Amino acid sequence: MKNTMRGIVKAAAGPGLEFRTDLPVPEIRDDEVLLKIRCASICGTDLGIYDWGAWAQRRITRFPRIIGHETTGEIVAVGKNVSDRFAGQRVSCETHIWDGTCPHCLAGRRHVCQHMSLYGIQQDGAFAEYSRIRADATYVLDDALSDEQGCIFEPMGSGVHGVEEAEVAGKTVLVAGCGAIGLTVVAACRVFGAKTIIACDLFDEKLAAAKAMGADYIVNSRKEDLVETVLRLTDGLGVEAAIDVTGSPASLNASLKSVMAMGRLVSVGLPGEPVTMDMTEDLFYRQIRLSGICGRRIWETWDDFTKVMKDPLYDMGRVIGGQFALEDFEQGFAKMRSGAPGKMFLYP
Repeated sequence: MKNTMRGIVKAAAGPGLEFRTDLPVPEIRDDEVLLKIRCASICGTDLGIYDWGAWAQRRITRFPRIIGHETTGEIVAVGKNVSDRFAGQRVSCETHIWDGTCPHCLAGRRHVCQHMSLYGIQQDGAFAEYSRIRADATYVLDDALSDEQGCIFEPMGSGVHGVEEAEVAGKTVLVAGCGAIGLTVVAACRVFGAKTIIACDLFDEKLAAAKAMGADYIVNSRKEDLVETVLRLTDGLGVEAAIDVTGSPASLNASLKSVMAMGRLVSVGLPGEPVTMDMTEDLFYRQIRLSGICGRRIWETWDDFTKVMKDPLYDMGRVIGGQFALEDFEQGFAKMRSGAPGKMFLYP
């Protein structure tokens, strides 16, 4: 194996990323595996790292840092203490690297570990030819799944986690936002037994995709009042659960107002600004249960997403937005910034 590799790094504090050809191939520790990266996809978090926003500034303190955390890789070497992973296996990676000793981990809540480290952010990640990661943070992929499907377990898993939290079986559900994650939420609601699915977005193209993924009703909330439409479709009651994938303050408020008394609002999308709500009238007096989603349940959500991807309605063609060589990452980032639908994939 060669000693150097190509990769994308955050070289220093400040805006921008660099493509390098002289990065050292990682040396694995006893509990780690070495992955030959087959593909990786760009996350909104990666855009924030590129722009050097406040979130990234708080978490990236060592440079250069290889970024990227949504990936499929092939194991090419294993540490001497690893007994359940083997060279040749294809795996996806969990971004939330847990310590296994904190109260959350001991209670089975590893995704919110008190001492969590983030793959591709606080440790080197997947935008490179090779990457190292702790073996128990890898998920062995079903042979029936493509590299691209393996790559999206991490980002789409947060949406599936939202569906798990909403306990959608037998319920009328609102899905707000029909980008790649929102489409996955629609499909997961269908797979896990939602009675009726109402999907809303600002763009007709995305709504058409949501309809194809299994939504019963679609609402362009730029053209019609979402709350009024939801109440009309539910005989004035509202939905039993709403899953907001946008993080938009306006969308969160509309989703909250669309939920019936004693219902649930699950927020998957991360707001980029403080959100103001009339909590007395819209939340407390109607006893709404409001939940935020952090990552994926390890490994329950991964198993659930496997079921979703195997469903005939789940169309990967609607999830793939663009495919680029690793060195052409700027094109992928630019297309993502333009608002183009789907995930942008990078190939070393």
